[in-house]
Amino acid sequence: QVQLVESGGGLVQAGGSLRLSCAASGRPFSSYTMAWFRQAPGKEREFVAAISWWSAGGTYYTDSVKSRFTISGDRTKNTVYLQMNSLNAEDTAVYYCAASLATLPKNPEQFPSWGQGTQVTVSS
Repeated sequence: QVQLVESGGGLVQAGGSLRLSCAASGRPFSSYTMAWFRQAPGKEREFVAAISWWSAGGTYYTDSVKSRFTISGDRTKNTVYLQMNSLNAEDTAVYYCAASLATLPKNPEQFPSWGQGTQVTVSS
């Protein structure tokens, strides 16, 4: 089992930027896909971005964030980041870090390990 702790959320004005961090501990990191999800009030949890350590750090994103968000990681620190630029009100949500051993996972059901979440609020 992997333990995940998110940080970096907060309140930002529309057009601004935030960087989220997810520190992982527990089982070896190298076989996992690490992802960010978000959940807005009254909505389902939504896939945002993922990075696969086993595929040399390959990344993939949901379409709505492709040109604005960047997922990256530091293997030496067992930490994954989500750089979020050009934020808008629709990005307001609780952001969760998750870990999976599945191949190119995107569905929450494919991720057995989750962090506690960090709130991102974008004011317009």
